[in-house]
Amino acid sequence: MLRVERVAGREGDALTLLARDPYENVFITYLLLFSASPTTLDSIFVALDAANHVRGVAYFARQVVVVGDREAIDTFAQLARSMRGERMIVGRRESVEIYWERVRAWHPAPRHIRNHQPLLVLDRASLNRCAQHVTVRRARMDEWPSVADSSAQMTQQELEYDPRQTWPQFTANVRKMIERELWWVGESLGRLCFFCNVGPWSAQTMQLQGIWTPPELRGKGLATAAMSAICDRLLNASPTLSLYVNDYNTPAINLYRRIGFTVVSEFQTLLF
Repeated sequence: MLRVERVAGREGDALTLLARDPYENVFITYLLLFSASPTTLDSIFVALDAANHVRGVAYFARQVVVVGDREAIDTFAQLARSMRGERMIVGRRESVEIYWERVRAWHPAPRHIRNHQPLLVLDRASLNRCAQHVTVRRARMDEWPSVADSSAQMTQQELEYDPRQTWPQFTANVRKMIERELWWVGESLGRLCFFCNVGPWSAQTMQLQGIWTPPELRGKGLATAAMSAICDRLLNASPTLSLYVNDYNTPAINLYRRIGFTVVSEFQTLLF
């Protein structure tokens, strides 16, 4: 039987385990590397064997993520009863399936399951550069209403809840990300036509999120041009870019493949 401890003092060992799958584990890696919040670090746990080796890493908050072998995930599932309040469980599909099998007998059922979510990766060699008929740049602070509205629409479509119900908190987060220069936009004919943001990152990859084209501007090649150009810029700062997408979102998958992204793994998300 493994034992569970908070990650404090074992951050290096946890990062070594996470680095085995850098694209799948970028979220917890980012938290360990860059979060200065004691609350965040108190939410990260490691599973240790009798030899004191780290066999798994887990994060329990509004988002639950479990990483490790089957015994480690079983151990985290036992801890889960005292770590409630999550909005989603997300991660490598096999890990989520093992975890959910262990907790489903007592856990409320998910309202939605995103069963197959391809995880895709792009590097400089595979990037397909497109015709530059869209201007790309970091979003300006005066554009936050448009950025927040696009982000809210994307969230409502992907997660099926409207973050505008908590609008002040949601817009504060958007404004903070713009201030940190993490939101990117594409502009065509004086109008914002594409949005995305940089999510968690590590030395190996940046994960892209919030990818959105206004519905009335789709099918014109704007997203392909904008995202290709943004990826070109971001690959100056990171060796790879990564993202995951619902398998039924065929237009998005086709967009990513046109740009040069390839599938390397698969996620699963349970929404509550």
